[in-house]
This record gives sequence, structure tokens and C-alpha cells, in this order.
Amino acid sequence: MNDAFFKTASPAPGFGFAGAPLDRLCEQRDDASLVAGLKAQPGARVILFARDMPLMKRAAERLEPLFALAAIAELGGARAEALLGVGADGAPIFAALLPDGAVEQLADHSEGLLDRRELVVPGRDDIALIDLRSLAIEGRFAPDIVAMLGQAKAILGWHARHGYCSNCGAPTRVAAAGWRRECDACKTHHFPRTDPVVIMLAISGERCLLGRQSRWPTGMYSCLAGFVEPGETIEEAVRREILEEAGVVINEVAYLASQPWPFPSSLMIGCLARAAKSDIAVDGTELEDARWFTREDALAMLEKRHPEGLTAPNAMAIAHHILRHWATNP
Repeated sequence: MNDAFFKTASPAPGFGFAGAPLDRLCEQRDDASLVAGLKAQPGARVILFARDMPLMKRAAERLEPLFALAAIAELGGARAEALLGVGADGAPIFAALLPDGAVEQLADHSEGLLDRRELVVPGRDDIALIDLRSLAIEGRFAPDIVAMLGQAKAILGWHARHGYCSNCGAPTRVAAAGWRRECDACKTHHFPRTDPVVIMLAISGERCLLGRQSRWPTGMYSCLAGFVEPGETIEEAVRREILEEAGVVINEVAYLASQPWPFPSSLMIGCLARAAKSDIAVDGTELEDARWFTREDALAMLEKRHPEGLTAPNAMAIAHHILRHWATNP
């Protein structure tokens, strides 16, 4: 195969939740003695979640997402634990899901996509709970920490939602260092799921297609997206979703890049798509509006200087990088 095939231009890495710097030790997860040995290491650390939010230690002017393993017992034990992997320094990193009762909800100011619940650990002013999406948007942590938090959220969220066997309804138990659940009643093994989602930028000449949902911030437009259905290829999903949401017929489809998205457990598959025609017919269900934009429009939206006040997703999201890739590569 020609080496040029592997040199196709694509967005530079750096979007949120990608690039966790861990050796996941996938082939050794069933080795209970090895996992126990990793837990016994003095440098072992754990990322804690409760009610779908990460816990943070307040340390002077910063937040610290990694706790000593002893914190699990101090906070009431874990509903589920998982080995995320081992860092380059040899330190094992775990994730643990605390019982819902370990935290208390004071209020809920959630709006749009952001989780604004006020959750606290009773009697522990040194611990804060903060929505992961907000943490990523605000850039409080280095990309490798955000990636580990995303990995932890996805696997722990799976445990929270799959406590019972989908085959027979009996309770399941954690196995394989947190990467499998087993049903002792019917012997079924359950594995973490990842839901594929296509997210695509349709192109017509020198314009791109962006849409917006009513629940998004005022003026924000983004790439169209949707779940891949059973028995469907990525290319077929791209064509179907764009036709359903915007009424635009697509010819060619090309893969560009992907991003793990732990809300709750998706893999965003970024694509470019060439439109056969530019006529738009918004479905009114998924989208409230869709428009064709020029490269100048796209850059202005990315840089928050569009004359109409229109914006695009921030750099945490793959949509930002797909749009910037197109806008800067005429």
C-alpha cells in the first residue's frame, strides 16, 4: 500500500477526552493477583465519581482529581471499581463509583447541556463535585487528565446502568478488573458498550452545512450528527442523517478523525461529505435551523467574531476541529 494513504491530512490531535496516557493492561485484567499488587503500590491513585460527577480535592488554588485508594473506604466504599491502566511513571490509576448516598444534592441549576447540580460530600469541605463537561470546556486540566476522567466516566457510567443481566434479569457482578460484568444465574458475560455516532460536515462547493438545535446556546451552530443504526455502515449513516435532518442528498463520504465522548459512552466518528445538491429542508424535529456557511463565516464563528453573533463549538469538541480543518484547507 502506498505510504501516501497514511499521510492524508486530518485535524491535529488535541480535542477533549482523547489520548489517555495509560497502558490499559487489557490482556492482564483477569489476573487477580496482578491487580491486587497494583492496588498495593504506594503510588496507586483513583478517580472517584458519584451520581455521574467526578470528585475533586480542593488543594490551595487548584483542584486535584486523583485520590489515594484509601479514600474509597473513607467515603463509604465503591459500587464498582475499574483499573484504567498504568502511567508512564508506573503508577496504577483506578476508577471507583461511590454509592449515591455518599453525596447530597443541595440544588439543581442545570441548563441546556451543562449539569449544574450542587452536590456535596457531607462533612467534607475539602472535596468538590464538578460537571465533567464544564471542567473540559473551562480547560482546568491538562488533556491527559481530561482523557482519564473521560475514560473513568464512561466505564463507571456503564457499571451504574448495567447492574442487572439483560438476558435473565439477575444481578451481575464486576469482573476482569472492572471491564466485564458476569451473571452467575445464566452465565452471561457483559462488556462495556461504545455507541458509534457519525458527526459530519457536508460541503457544497465553497460552503459547508451547519445546523443548530433549540436547546443549544443562542447562536451556536455545529456539524450534523447521529447514531449509527444496526446493519448500517458509517457512510450510510452519514447520508441518512444529513438527508433526515436537513434534506440534503450526499454523494461522497470520507472519514477524517474520531473522538471518545463519555456522555454517556459514544465514539464520535468525524467525516466530510460532498452534497449532490444544496437545497435544504430542515426536519424541525432534530434541528431548528440549518444553513450553508462560507469559510470566512466558519472562521469567524470559531473565533467568536461573527457579525451576527453566531458561534461554533469550542476546541473540546471534534466538531470544532472538523470545521477548522475544512475552513483552513481550501
